[in-house]
Amino acid sequence: MSLDRYITLGRSGLRVSPLCLGAMTFGEDWGFGADVDTSKRMMDIYMDRGGNFIDGANIYTKGHSEQIIGEHIGRHGARRDRVVIATKFFGNMHPGDPNAGGGHRKSMMTALDESLDRLQTDYIDLYWLHAMDPHTPIEETMRALDEAVRAGKIRYIGFSDVPAWICSQAQTMADFRGWSPVIAIQIEYSLLERTVEGDLTPMAMEMGMGVMPWSPLKGGALSGKYTRQNPGGAGDGRSSWISKKLDDKAFNVIDVLIDTAKQIGATPAQVALAWVQAQPGVASSVIGARKIDQLEDNLGALDVRLSAEQLAKLNEASKPTLPFPHDFLKASAANMQGGTTINGVETERWHLSPDG
Repeated sequence: MSLDRYITLGRSGLRVSPLCLGAMTFGEDWGFGADVDTSKRMMDIYMDRGGNFIDGANIYTKGHSEQIIGEHIGRHGARRDRVVIATKFFGNMHPGDPNAGGGHRKSMMTALDESLDRLQTDYIDLYWLHAMDPHTPIEETMRALDEAVRAGKIRYIGFSDVPAWICSQAQTMADFRGWSPVIAIQIEYSLLERTVEGDLTPMAMEMGMGVMPWSPLKGGALSGKYTRQNPGGAGDGRSSWISKKLDDKAFNVIDVLIDTAKQIGATPAQVALAWVQAQPGVASSVIGARKIDQLEDNLGALDVRLSAEQLAKLNEASKPTLPFPHDFLKASAANMQGGTTINGVETERWHLSPDG
Protein backbone atom coordinates (compact mmCIF):
# COMPACT_ATOMS: atom_id res chain seq x y z
CA MET A 1 0.00 0.00 0.00
CA SER A 2 1.14 3.56 -0.55
CA LEU A 3 0.01 7.13 0.03
CA ASP A 4 -1.46 7.28 -3.47
CA ARG A 5 -3.80 4.34 -2.84
CA TYR A 6 -6.56 6.79 -1.99
CA ILE A 7 -9.78 6.05 -0.15
CA THR A 8 -13.05 7.98 0.02
CA LEU A 9 -13.69 9.56 3.40
CA GLY A 10 -16.90 8.41 5.04
CA ARG A 11 -20.05 8.61 2.95
CA SER A 12 -18.54 11.19 0.62
CA GLY A 13 -16.58 11.27 -2.61
CA LEU A 14 -13.56 13.05 -1.09
CA ARG A 15 -10.41 11.08 -1.94
CA VAL A 16 -7.68 11.11 0.72
CA SER A 17 -4.47 9.24 1.50
CA PRO A 18 -4.58 6.39 4.04
CA LEU A 19 -2.19 8.32 6.28
CA CYS A 20 -2.87 12.00 6.97
CA LEU A 21 0.01 14.35 7.80
CA GLY A 22 -0.78 16.04 11.11
CA ALA A 23 0.43 19.62 11.46
CA MET A 24 0.32 20.03 15.25
CA THR A 25 4.13 19.84 15.30
CA PHE A 26 4.62 22.53 12.64
CA GLY A 27 6.44 25.35 14.43
CA GLU A 28 8.25 25.55 17.76
CA ASP A 29 5.96 28.12 19.40
CA TRP A 30 4.79 25.67 22.09
CA GLY A 31 8.34 24.84 23.12
CA PHE A 32 8.45 21.66 21.05
CA GLY A 33 7.86 20.73 17.44
CA ALA A 34 9.63 21.14 14.11
CA ASP A 35 11.19 24.34 12.83
CA VAL A 36 9.81 25.97 9.69
CA ASP A 37 12.29 24.41 7.27
CA THR A 38 11.78 20.90 8.70
CA SER A 39 8.00 21.34 8.58
CA LYS A 40 8.17 22.30 4.91
CA ARG A 41 10.52 19.41 4.14
CA MET A 42 8.08 16.98 5.78
CA MET A 43 5.25 18.30 3.62
CA ASP A 44 7.43 17.84 0.53
CA ILE A 45 8.37 14.26 1.43
CA TYR A 46 4.75 13.41 2.13
CA MET A 47 3.42 14.96 -1.09
CA ASP A 48 6.26 13.58 -3.25
CA ARG A 49 5.07 10.09 -2.26
CA GLY A 50 1.51 10.83 -3.30
CA GLY A 51 0.16 12.08 0.03
CA ASN A 52 -2.63 14.61 -0.36
CA PHE A 53 -4.10 15.11 3.14
CA ILE A 54 -2.79 17.63 5.71
CA ASP A 55 -4.60 18.25 9.00
CA GLY A 56 -4.19 21.29 11.25
CA ALA A 57 -6.10 23.53 13.65
CA ASN A 58 -6.35 27.23 14.31
CA ILE A 59 -4.70 26.89 17.73
CA TYR A 60 -1.76 24.66 16.72
CA THR A 61 1.45 26.46 17.68
CA LYS A 62 -0.60 29.62 18.26
CA GLY A 63 -1.62 29.86 14.60
CA HIS A 64 1.90 29.42 13.25
CA SER A 65 1.13 25.92 11.96
CA GLU A 66 -1.52 27.26 9.60
CA GLN A 67 0.83 30.05 8.50
CA ILE A 68 3.51 27.51 7.57
CA ILE A 69 0.99 25.52 5.51
CA GLY A 70 -0.19 28.73 3.87
CA GLU A 71 3.31 29.83 2.91
CA HIS A 72 4.28 26.45 1.52
CA ILE A 73 1.02 25.34 -0.09
CA GLY A 74 -1.87 27.77 0.25
CA ARG A 75 -0.40 30.69 -1.70
CA HIS A 76 0.62 28.47 -4.60
CA GLY A 77 -2.63 28.00 -6.50
CA ALA A 78 -1.81 24.87 -8.50
CA ARG A 79 -0.23 23.11 -5.52
CA ARG A 80 -3.02 24.13 -3.18
CA ASP A 81 -5.73 22.60 -5.36
CA ARG A 82 -3.94 19.23 -5.35
CA VAL A 83 -3.98 18.99 -1.53
CA VAL A 84 -6.84 18.30 0.86
CA ILE A 85 -6.34 20.84 3.64
CA ALA A 86 -8.21 20.26 6.89
CA THR A 87 -8.25 22.52 9.91
CA LYS A 88 -10.30 23.01 13.07
CA PHE A 89 -12.20 25.66 14.99
CA PHE A 90 -13.19 25.79 18.69
CA GLY A 91 -9.89 26.89 20.24
CA ASN A 92 -9.78 30.44 21.59
CA MET A 93 -7.15 32.57 19.84
CA HIS A 94 -8.07 35.71 21.79
CA PRO A 95 -7.84 35.04 25.56
CA GLY A 96 -10.26 37.12 27.57
CA ASP A 97 -12.93 37.12 24.86
CA PRO A 98 -15.66 34.56 25.71
CA ASN A 99 -16.93 34.57 22.12
CA ALA A 100 -13.55 33.81 20.53
CA GLY A 101 -13.81 30.06 21.12
CA GLY A 102 -16.42 27.32 20.92
CA GLY A 103 -18.86 25.91 18.41
CA HIS A 104 -21.26 28.84 18.09
CA ARG A 105 -21.84 30.84 14.91
CA LYS A 106 -19.93 33.97 15.93
CA SER A 107 -16.84 32.02 16.94
CA MET A 108 -16.93 29.73 13.92
CA MET A 109 -17.33 32.50 11.36
CA THR A 110 -14.48 34.54 12.84
CA ALA A 111 -12.21 31.52 13.24
CA LEU A 112 -12.92 30.45 9.66
CA ASP A 113 -11.96 33.82 8.19
CA GLU A 114 -8.80 33.94 10.32
CA SER A 115 -7.79 30.42 9.24
CA LEU A 116 -8.39 31.27 5.59
CA ASP A 117 -6.06 34.27 5.97
CA ARG A 118 -3.31 32.24 7.65
CA LEU A 119 -3.65 29.40 5.15
CA GLN A 120 -3.69 31.89 2.24
CA THR A 121 -6.54 30.08 0.54
CA ASP A 122 -10.14 30.80 -0.46
CA TYR A 123 -11.53 27.54 0.90
CA ILE A 124 -10.89 24.74 3.39
CA ASP A 125 -11.53 21.20 2.22
CA LEU A 126 -12.50 19.69 5.59
CA TYR A 127 -13.47 21.87 8.54
CA TRP A 128 -13.58 20.21 11.94
CA LEU A 129 -15.38 21.14 15.14
CA HIS A 130 -12.36 20.51 17.39
CA ALA A 131 -14.37 19.41 20.44
CA MET A 132 -17.89 19.48 21.84
CA ASP A 133 -19.05 22.89 23.05
CA PRO A 134 -21.42 22.21 25.99
CA HIS A 135 -22.72 25.80 25.84
CA THR A 136 -23.91 25.77 22.22
CA PRO A 137 -26.82 23.77 20.73
CA ILE A 138 -25.47 21.41 18.09
CA GLU A 139 -28.22 22.69 15.78
CA GLU A 140 -26.55 26.12 15.75
CA THR A 141 -23.16 24.61 14.92
CA MET A 142 -24.53 22.45 12.11
CA ARG A 143 -26.53 25.31 10.58
CA ALA A 144 -23.49 27.61 10.63
CA LEU A 145 -21.30 24.94 9.05
CA ASP A 146 -23.86 24.27 6.34
CA GLU A 147 -24.00 27.99 5.57
CA ALA A 148 -20.20 28.01 5.21
CA VAL A 149 -20.42 25.10 2.75
CA ARG A 150 -23.07 26.91 0.74
CA ALA A 151 -20.90 30.05 0.74
CA GLY A 152 -18.01 28.05 -0.73
CA LYS A 153 -15.67 28.66 2.20
CA ILE A 154 -15.53 24.99 3.19
CA ARG A 155 -16.14 21.78 1.26
CA TYR A 156 -16.84 19.15 3.94
CA ILE A 157 -17.62 18.94 7.68
CA GLY A 158 -16.02 16.83 10.39
CA PHE A 159 -16.25 16.37 14.16
CA SER A 160 -13.25 15.85 16.42
CA ASP A 161 -13.55 14.69 20.03
CA VAL A 162 -17.34 14.77 20.19
CA PRO A 163 -19.45 12.13 22.02
CA ALA A 164 -21.27 9.55 19.92
CA TRP A 165 -24.72 10.74 20.94
CA ILE A 166 -23.98 14.30 19.77
CA CYS A 167 -22.55 13.01 16.48
CA SER A 168 -25.67 10.93 15.90
CA GLN A 169 -27.94 13.84 16.76
CA ALA A 170 -26.08 16.14 14.35
CA GLN A 171 -26.07 13.62 11.52
CA THR A 172 -29.77 12.86 11.87
CA MET A 173 -30.53 16.57 11.96
CA ALA A 174 -28.46 17.21 8.84
CA ASP A 175 -30.19 14.38 6.97
CA PHE A 176 -33.65 15.56 7.98
CA ARG A 177 -33.04 19.20 7.09
CA GLY A 178 -30.93 18.73 3.98
CA TRP A 179 -27.78 20.19 5.53
CA SER A 180 -24.24 19.10 4.74
CA PRO A 181 -23.48 15.91 6.69
CA VAL A 182 -20.54 15.07 8.94
CA ILE A 183 -18.27 12.90 6.77
CA ALA A 184 -15.67 11.95 9.40
CA ILE A 185 -14.85 11.88 13.08
CA GLN A 186 -11.38 12.35 14.52
CA ILE A 187 -10.83 10.44 17.77
CA GLU A 188 -7.97 9.19 19.89
CA TYR A 189 -7.48 5.54 18.92
CA SER A 190 -4.53 3.24 19.47
CA LEU A 191 -3.51 -0.05 21.05
CA LEU A 192 -3.51 1.84 24.35
CA GLU A 193 -6.82 3.67 23.79
CA ARG A 194 -9.56 1.38 22.52
CA THR A 195 -12.62 2.47 24.51
CA VAL A 196 -13.87 4.27 21.38
CA GLU A 197 -14.83 0.82 20.10
CA GLY A 198 -17.78 0.86 22.48
CA ASP A 199 -19.80 3.60 20.82
CA LEU A 200 -17.84 6.02 18.61
CA THR A 201 -16.51 3.67 15.94
CA PRO A 202 -19.72 1.63 15.48
CA MET A 203 -21.72 4.87 15.42
CA ALA A 204 -19.43 6.28 12.72
CA MET A 205 -19.76 3.16 10.58
CA GLU A 206 -23.54 3.21 10.87
CA MET A 207 -23.87 6.97 10.25
CA GLY A 208 -21.52 7.20 7.26
CA MET A 209 -18.54 8.83 8.97
CA GLY A 210 -14.97 7.82 8.29
CA VAL A 211 -12.88 7.23 11.42
CA MET A 212 -9.63 9.17 11.64
CA PRO A 213 -7.50 8.14 14.63
CA TRP A 214 -5.28 10.76 16.22
CA SER A 215 -2.32 9.82 18.42
CA PRO A 216 -2.20 6.28 17.00
CA LEU A 217 1.17 5.92 18.77
CA LYS A 218 -0.25 7.26 22.06
CA GLY A 219 2.07 10.25 22.10
CA GLY A 220 5.10 8.06 21.36
CA ALA A 221 4.36 5.43 23.99
CA LEU A 222 4.07 2.85 21.19
CA SER A 223 7.25 3.92 19.42
CA GLY A 224 9.38 1.27 21.10
CA LYS A 225 11.28 3.74 23.27
CA TYR A 226 9.27 2.86 26.38
CA THR A 227 9.82 -0.64 27.76
CA ARG A 228 9.75 -2.36 31.13
CA GLN A 229 13.53 -2.04 31.18
CA ASN A 230 13.42 1.64 30.15
CA PRO A 231 10.08 3.06 31.35
CA GLY A 232 11.35 6.63 31.14
CA GLY A 233 11.90 6.59 27.37
CA ALA A 234 14.21 9.34 26.15
CA GLY A 235 14.21 11.06 29.53
CA ASP A 236 13.00 14.48 28.34
CA GLY A 237 10.00 16.42 29.65
CA ARG A 238 7.54 14.75 27.29
CA SER A 239 8.90 11.31 28.24
CA SER A 240 8.11 11.98 31.88
CA TRP A 241 4.51 12.85 30.97
CA ILE A 242 4.10 9.67 28.92
CA SER A 243 5.79 7.30 31.37
CA LYS A 244 3.36 8.33 34.12
CA LYS A 245 0.53 6.91 32.02
CA LEU A 246 2.12 3.49 31.50
CA ASP A 247 0.89 0.73 33.82
CA ASP A 248 1.41 -3.02 33.80
CA LYS A 249 -1.28 -3.59 31.16
CA ALA A 250 0.30 -0.98 28.91
CA PHE A 251 3.67 -2.71 29.18
CA ASN A 252 1.98 -6.04 28.36
CA VAL A 253 0.76 -4.43 25.13
CA ILE A 254 4.19 -2.97 24.42
CA ASP A 255 5.81 -6.39 25.01
CA VAL A 256 3.55 -7.99 22.36
CA LEU A 257 4.06 -5.00 20.05
CA ILE A 258 7.86 -5.24 20.20
CA ASP A 259 7.78 -9.01 19.76
CA THR A 260 5.54 -8.69 16.70
CA ALA A 261 7.82 -6.03 15.22
CA LYS A 262 10.82 -8.33 15.58
CA GLN A 263 8.95 -11.19 13.89
CA ILE A 264 8.28 -9.20 10.72
CA GLY A 265 11.32 -6.93 10.63
CA ALA A 266 9.39 -3.73 11.26
CA THR A 267 9.57 -1.06 13.95
CA PRO A 268 7.08 -1.02 16.84
CA ALA A 269 5.67 2.27 15.56
CA GLN A 270 5.00 0.75 12.15
CA VAL A 271 3.22 -2.23 13.70
CA ALA A 272 1.10 0.05 15.92
CA LEU A 273 0.08 2.11 12.88
CA ALA A 274 -0.62 -1.01 10.80
CA TRP A 275 -2.82 -2.34 13.61
CA VAL A 276 -4.96 0.80 13.84
CA GLN A 277 -5.29 0.99 10.05
CA ALA A 278 -6.62 -2.58 10.06
CA GLN A 279 -9.48 -1.78 12.46
CA PRO A 280 -13.11 -1.61 11.27
CA GLY A 281 -14.23 1.82 10.14
CA VAL A 282 -10.76 3.37 10.10
CA ALA A 283 -10.14 5.50 7.00
CA SER A 284 -7.01 7.64 7.40
CA SER A 285 -4.82 7.83 10.50
CA VAL A 286 -3.22 11.13 11.52
CA ILE A 287 0.55 10.86 11.88
CA GLY A 288 2.68 13.58 13.41
CA ALA A 289 6.43 14.00 13.54
CA ARG A 290 9.04 16.44 14.78
CA LYS A 291 11.88 14.95 12.76
CA ILE A 292 12.30 13.67 9.21
CA ASP A 293 13.31 10.18 10.35
CA GLN A 294 10.14 9.90 12.45
CA LEU A 295 8.03 10.75 9.40
CA GLU A 296 9.95 8.26 7.25
CA ASP A 297 9.42 5.54 9.85
CA ASN A 298 5.70 6.24 10.11
CA LEU A 299 5.24 6.14 6.34
CA GLY A 300 6.89 2.70 6.36
CA ALA A 301 3.78 1.38 8.13
CA LEU A 302 2.05 1.29 4.76
CA ASP A 303 4.25 -1.68 3.81
CA VAL A 304 3.47 -3.69 6.97
CA ARG A 305 1.03 -6.59 6.77
CA LEU A 306 -0.06 -8.26 10.00
CA SER A 307 -1.25 -11.86 9.99
CA ALA A 308 -4.54 -12.87 11.57
CA GLU A 309 -2.60 -14.48 14.41
CA GLN A 310 -0.54 -11.35 15.04
CA LEU A 311 -3.64 -9.16 15.02
CA ALA A 312 -5.34 -11.55 17.45
CA LYS A 313 -2.42 -11.37 19.89
CA LEU A 314 -2.35 -7.59 19.77
CA ASN A 315 -6.13 -7.48 20.18
CA GLU A 316 -6.06 -9.77 23.20
CA ALA A 317 -3.25 -7.88 24.94
CA SER A 318 -4.96 -4.52 24.43
CA LYS A 319 -8.57 -5.60 24.98
CA PRO A 320 -10.43 -2.64 26.53
CA THR A 321 -12.96 -2.54 29.32
CA LEU A 322 -16.04 -0.96 27.79
CA PRO A 323 -18.70 0.95 29.74
CA PHE A 324 -22.20 -0.32 30.46
CA PRO A 325 -24.16 -1.77 28.72
CA HIS A 326 -21.59 -3.52 26.47
CA ASP A 327 -20.75 -6.48 28.71
CA PHE A 328 -24.42 -6.84 29.63
CA LEU A 329 -25.45 -6.94 25.97
CA LYS A 330 -22.81 -9.54 25.17
CA ALA A 331 -24.11 -11.72 27.99
CA SER A 332 -27.67 -11.19 26.74
CA ALA A 333 -26.92 -12.89 23.43
CA ALA A 334 -27.68 -16.34 24.87
CA ASN A 335 -31.02 -15.07 26.16
CA MET A 336 -31.93 -13.75 22.70
CA GLN A 337 -30.50 -16.40 20.39
CA GLY A 338 -31.67 -19.48 22.27
CA GLY A 339 -28.48 -21.43 21.66
CA THR A 340 -28.36 -20.74 17.91
CA THR A 341 -25.67 -19.08 15.79
CA ILE A 342 -26.59 -15.78 14.08
CA ASN A 343 -24.20 -13.82 11.83
CA GLY A 344 -21.31 -15.87 13.15
CA VAL A 345 -22.15 -15.22 16.81
CA GLU A 346 -22.36 -18.57 18.60
CA THR A 347 -24.25 -18.98 21.88
CA GLU A 348 -25.09 -21.69 24.33
CA ARG A 349 -28.63 -22.19 25.50
CA TRP A 350 -29.50 -19.73 28.28
CA HIS A 351 -29.50 -21.54 31.60
CA LEU A 352 -32.82 -19.95 32.62
CA SER A 353 -34.62 -20.53 29.32
CA PRO A 354 -37.91 -22.47 29.37
CA ASP A 355 -37.85 -26.15 28.48
CA GLY A 356 -39.39 -26.87 25.14
